[in-house]
Amino acid sequence: MTHLDHLLTEAIELFNRTEDMAELEQVKARYLGRHGQLTELLKGLGKIPPEERPAVGSRINQAKESLEAALSRRREAIQEKKLEEQLIGEKLDVTLPGRGTGMGGLHPITLALEKIQSLFHSVGFTVASGPEIETDFYNFTALNIPENHPARAMHDTFYVDDENGGAGAHLLRTHTSPVQIRYMESNPPPLKVIAPGRVYRCDSDLTHTPMFHQVEGLWIDESANFSALKGILSDFMQHFFERDDLPVRFRPSFFPFTEPSAEMDIGCVMCKTGCRVCSYTGWLEVLGCGMVHPNVFKHVNIDSQKYVGFAFGLGVERLGMLRYGVNDLRLFFENDLRFLKQFN
Repeated sequence: MTHLDHLLTEAIELFNRTEDMAELEQVKARYLGRHGQLTELLKGLGKIPPEERPAVGSRINQAKESLEAALSRRREAIQEKKLEEQLIGEKLDVTLPGRGTGMGGLHPITLALEKIQSLFHSVGFTVASGPEIETDFYNFTALNIPENHPARAMHDTFYVDDENGGAGAHLLRTHTSPVQIRYMESNPPPLKVIAPGRVYRCDSDLTHTPMFHQVEGLWIDESANFSALKGILSDFMQHFFERDDLPVRFRPSFFPFTEPSAEMDIGCVMCKTGCRVCSYTGWLEVLGCGMVHPNVFKHVNIDSQKYVGFAFGLGVERLGMLRYGVNDLRLFFENDLRFLKQFN
């Protein structure tokens, strides 16, 4: 019996020191397994005198029940400890600030384009759109651009190959003026319309990209004149840059689709005395404009003796760079969130 008491004490102490469930099962097998020490004692009852067997068997069974109870308690303790550690590891601190939902924002070019459209809409202009893949007629011929004009050169324009592998009559539009032609074909004057959209040219440097955005405007009625053109554009620039004292000037120029034509300059929005942006002149070139050439009216069957009109075209990226103080056009297209987040 002394050996049995020692065995019981030893087994319970081992159970209580064990921290791992797999290790606990190994300790159990040492005492209660098929070849465990307590099992061997039960097997040895046949060697004990018959008169002593009941008492010894009863004592061994009591020891077995005590070990099984101790084993069960230790299993529960290990499981509770494991669960507690898991809860501590996975607990959520509800006092921490929430992560929230990430918010998107509008691209600076989109912001500039929306402001441009809003300002022209406020003075009665509607918005028109057209295809980005155009025909030679709408992109050049209808706009009084002759076949020998440099803009038609293969190195200056993205042409679309035809089925035979040669340069066909289709191309990526180089301006949004074709939208004006299409609009005049389907809408009789008077009309006031702007045509915003993507255009494509073979340029790529600090101030040019192969794809950029333009907004071109057209106003046709019986009394349109250059004075009204200057007034609308001057007012637009002052509101776009939010400067009532913004100086403007118009310089004679040449465009095949307008006559007379002019370049519009504004006072430098970066300086007052001259800087690198304005080449130390104090002026910035921002758009081209002019009165619609009578030859353009011929292609859309508008009577140039009755109706007159003026047109203008501006680059959205150009105005966006000046409005937001961006010195490299390519920043708009690199998709760097550190740059884009500044505008939202």
